[in-house]
Amino acid sequence: MPFSWSARTTQTISAAALSALLFASAKKHFQEPKFFSPVVPDYLCREDSAAGHGEPNAKEATPRNGALAVMSREEWIAVSGLLEAAAAVGLLIPATRKAAARCTTLMFTAFLAGHVDALRRAYSPGGTAAERRIHTLRLPLQLPLILWARSLAGVKRGV
Repeated sequence: MPFSWSARTTQTISAAALSALLFASAKKHFQEPKFFSPVVPDYLCREDSAAGHGEPNAKEATPRNGALAVMSREEWIAVSGLLEAAAAVGLLIPATRKAAARCTTLMFTAFLAGHVDALRRAYSPGGTAAERRIHTLRLPLQLPLILWARSLAGVKRGV
């Protein structure tokens, strides 16, 4: 008798595999945060200019890059690592898998902005050949990740 897996078994294995990938990535966020630094868009990053440098007349720091600059680059990296870890846990629990998969799809879609920005900067005059290679390869990887998470959410084409 040939061996066959049910759709549920296939989905469970797929969810576990994506969860493992997310756990590994979350771990890397805290072990090697500099790896993720280029894919955090500058417009999201708060840069405190004078605060914290011991200047007596320094005004309170304000976000330099506008309304979306609510955290530093390091904080964004840590938060995204925590989100990936939470998504990984959610994908492992059958009762939360569908919601976690939808959130993971949204998260990967939101990460596209960072990858596009990193690619734009890599091809700017200040970009290097290595950055161009890395970000040219990194950006297209987002689409399979988005589609993978979306498949776990049970989203059908055309819906």
